[in-house]
Amino acid sequence: MIVEHGTGIHVFNGQPYTITGGTVCFVRDHDRHLYEHTDNLCLTNVLYRSPDRFQFLAGLNQLLPQEQDGQYPSHWRVNHSVLQQVRQLVAQMEQQEEENDLPSTASREILFMQLLLLLRKSSLQENLENSASRLNLLLAWLEDHFADEVNWDAVADQFSLSLRTLHRQLKQKNGTDASALLNRLRHDESPTSATPQRGQRY
Repeated sequence: MIVEHGTGIHVFNGQPYTITGGTVCFVRDHDRHLYEHTDNLCLTNVLYRSPDRFQFLAGLNQLLPQEQDGQYPSHWRVNHSVLQQVRQLVAQMEQQEEENDLPSTASREILFMQLLLLLRKSSLQENLENSASRLNLLLAWLEDHFADEVNWDAVADQFSLSLRTLHRQLKQKNGTDASALLNRLRHDESPTSATPQRGQRY
């Protein structure tokens, strides 16, 4: 699942995550998830088969998020420029959907590999170089610590951001200030109702 634009709460196996443009989520067949408090949310779903059922690719599962000690890193984030590249790859995959011959199957699998590599290299997991990436780490940290008392000066230091940059980028990314974002996360700690996804493409 790739969020193209908009915001919302993605309740994934009972855990709420704030999602915005550039959020990527890997949903397994046994995961349970729903969406709440959506605002202009547009998603693209890329459905893929089990890694061992790909015809031309081997070892694909090594590039997918893996559960360790009960923790599954389901949500990644990429920046706007990477999101543009993602859209181009998805469009190419859609063009190959109607053909079922071997060359078309190979092309789809190659495009999926390119998409997966792009997401992996550009995601939180491997890209910590700029302030936007550090902000993404901060957002992930907030999702895990929203119930705690937050000292914004200390948080800014922890993620090597100036306090001014932290507040400005949170406002730009989420359309709300830091305190309002924290209050929203706290409010959504125990989600109870689902709202439909909008703008979904397959």
